Amino acid sequence: MTSRRLLFLVPALLFAGFVAYLAYALRPERDPSVVPSALIDKPAPAFDLPPLYDDLPGLARADLNGKPVLVNFFASWCVPCRAEHPLLMRLKEEGVALYGIAYKDKPEDAKAFLAELGNPFSRVAMDSSGRTGIDFGVYGVPETYVIDGTGRIRFRQVGPLYPYVLDEQLMPLLAELAAQ
Repeated sequence: MTSRRLLFLVPALLFAGFVAYLAYALRPERDPSVVPSALIDKPAPAFDLPPLYDDLPGLARADLNGKPVLVNFFASWCVPCRAEHPLLMRLKEEGVALYGIAYKDKPEDAKAFLAELGNPFSRVAMDSSGRTGIDFGVYGVPETYVIDGTGRIRFRQVGPLYPYVLDEQLMPLLAELAAQ
């Protein structure tokens, strides 16, 4: 009789074990949306991209030395890029050095995108082939990188920026880097 009673506990114990496994696998520090980068704390890759606009300079690896900057890969065809754009405009208003790389986009489309939403970038370059994006390890747009004053990649945001990322990660890191 006792073994029959224990048999009724088996489904409950299996369910409890499954819940415990999910609680372990889904804990916040194991966020599956965080894509690791092999380039963190390494020099940004070598590149030299042409400008999107005739009156603004393009972007090269040498331009990433001297002060902390954000490098944002974007495209006119990218819906999340449109969603994050107000935050990029906020960064511009706050005086953050922000460089843009139009990733696998047509120049006329990238220009129309920035004309419609505003241009937060002090430099905008064209990565028409996507080669520079590959060298950075871009999975898709948007992606944003913090480059320190020595040209090393210090942070990578895969996907659109969110206010909490700016407030809790990006701005404190930029302040720390600026103080060095």
